[in-house]
Amino acid sequence: MVVRLSRHRLLALFCGVLVALTLATPATAVPAHPGVDRAGAAAGWLARQLVDGERFEVVFDGVAYPDQGLTLDAVFAFAAAGVADDFGTRALAWVTRPDVRDGYVGDGGTEAYVGATAKLALAVQVRGGDPTDVGGVDLIARLRGLESSSGRFTDRSAYGNYSNAFSQSFAILALDRTAQGAPGTAATWLAGTRCPDGGYPLLPAQPVCTSDVDATALAVQALQAAGRPAAAAAGLRWLVSVQGANGSFADSSGVPNANSTGLAAQALRTGHRPLAWARARAFLVGLQVGCGAAPADRGAVDFDDGTFDPATATRATGQAVLGLTGDGYATLSAATAGSGAPVLTCP
Repeated sequence: MVVRLSRHRLLALFCGVLVALTLATPATAVPAHPGVDRAGAAAGWLARQLVDGERFEVVFDGVAYPDQGLTLDAVFAFAAAGVADDFGTRALAWVTRPDVRDGYVGDGGTEAYVGATAKLALAVQVRGGDPTDVGGVDLIARLRGLESSSGRFTDRSAYGNYSNAFSQSFAILALDRTAQGAPGTAATWLAGTRCPDGGYPLLPAQPVCTSDVDATALAVQALQAAGRPAAAAAGLRWLVSVQGANGSFADSSGVPNANSTGLAAQALRTGHRPLAWARARAFLVGLQVGCGAAPADRGAVDFDDGTFDPATATRATGQAVLGLTGDGYATLSAATAGSGAPVLTCP
């Protein structure tokens, strides 16, 4: 039996000039193994961190809980890098196992969570599956059933509604891939949450509208997919305006990091801001662990260029891979991905 985390913990879990393709340490630059680029090396490291080669877990008070959200981030990373397809297959098979799936998206009755449902539906689509039949569950119908008359997607839960910009954006991205497309009302609602400075907040209807890098990066991709170029362009302009001199992007606490930069980099490249994307990519490259580190750590992407921490590196690497490749969620596909987890080999 899978133990489901509280909604607060689920939200925390739920909530990525071109540089030469060499992995560098402060003292020396060592070429990557032939055929293994930066994204491939990062995705290969990520694949090797999966528990039993299929999942990620999070530990609270000594108890391991399934981390479906991070596992799906890995599925996206493998698709973007075009490697570890065998790991992606096993990871999605684990997430879609009925007990694991329902512990993540809800039972569809009293409990149904927008963000998880949309993210899983998108992962199934990325891997070429049918989101209308995931172990007998129609994720698309369930997702459409969570849209309110205002266009906002909301959770149905005894724990309350924790939907936010991420869940709204993932819902639009997943539904955009269907024959019927994403509802225009959903894109209109998301565009209407924009702050006066052009960015998008994580949570709507707050006393002060505060733009958030991560929320804006995902909203931009959703609005682009939904055919709202003006609303997306406003977010892109804001992202460019807050980019650090070193190409980085900071989270809400002001810390430049791989997660926020990876997400922003996706939006910048899909939004045709190549120079800003290249600067963001260069920052991510600088966070990647090279040949001066322990072999087990090589290829990973550090969260913030501090002391390397495998606990934060998994989530950082997963989102950094998509920033390194510049692949957006709207068109991401695992169709051409190869098997195996590339390993960075050094002299």
